[in-house]
Amino acid sequence: MKTALIINGAKDRELENTKRIVGFLRNKTELYTDDEHIAASLGIKYSVSSELLSGADVAVSLGGDGTILQRAAECAENGVKVLGINLGKIGFMAEIEPSDTECALEKLLLGDYITEKRMMIKAVIRKSDGSEKSFHALNDVVVSKSLGDQIIAAELFADGERVNRYSADGLIIATPTGSTGYSISAGGPVVEPGMRLLVATPICAHTLSARSAVLPSCKTIKIRLNSFYGGSEAFVTADGGIRCGITDNDEVIITESEYDFELIKIGNQSFYDTLISKLS
Repeated sequence: MKTALIINGAKDRELENTKRIVGFLRNKTELYTDDEHIAASLGIKYSVSSELLSGADVAVSLGGDGTILQRAAECAENGVKVLGINLGKIGFMAEIEPSDTECALEKLLLGDYITEKRMMIKAVIRKSDGSEKSFHALNDVVVSKSLGDQIIAAELFADGERVNRYSADGLIIATPTGSTGYSISAGGPVVEPGMRLLVATPICAHTLSARSAVLPSCKTIKIRLNSFYGGSEAFVTADGGIRCGITDNDEVIITESEYDFELIKIGNQSFYDTLISKLS
């Protein structure tokens, strides 16, 4: 079995947890990391970042949910299941606490776990000059105003039918996984992660009637800016990373991705148990 280690050095500064993982898994699986220094110092194999997940069976992510999100699309595209060890603050996906690391890794080696499939979304930025840029996201795609600029007016369409026009600081299109992220902080609903739907939630809406909209994932979602009602420029981010800027002549087209993200679940704690313990 080939195991890719995704290590957040900022969360594990002294590599205490990384060393524990390597010590436990050594000689039990092929270990790879894309951190050349860590690979050399701990005696495991080094792989360039672009090839780390190619051919891997599983990935062990050491950090928090953000660490998983940074590599989620790559993991999904390569069909790599992910076990998350939590060194962050919340840990909806990175559920394994450091004290339970060895027990979780033992179950991983024995195959004593379930795999939970999470839907992802694909966003295509279609520019007015005809060029396109596409990417995949596990949590959300967000269209938001530039820092310090006026509000934007984002028109939302589903299969060509206008759903709403939001005068706001931005608009979040979240997956069920992302419903407990940025979307919930903006007032969006909590959705069970195994469902297949989209949640559109405005950010700091400037109208009393603005509400989240729950949409079927089979529909094509389109977002356009309307400069008559607000600013004509915005940023598009996916899972927290800025991907590009848009103007009112561009379109953001969102569909369900052909890839599913596979999260390794160990133990029998339910989604709602996790929700209550993390957000209470």
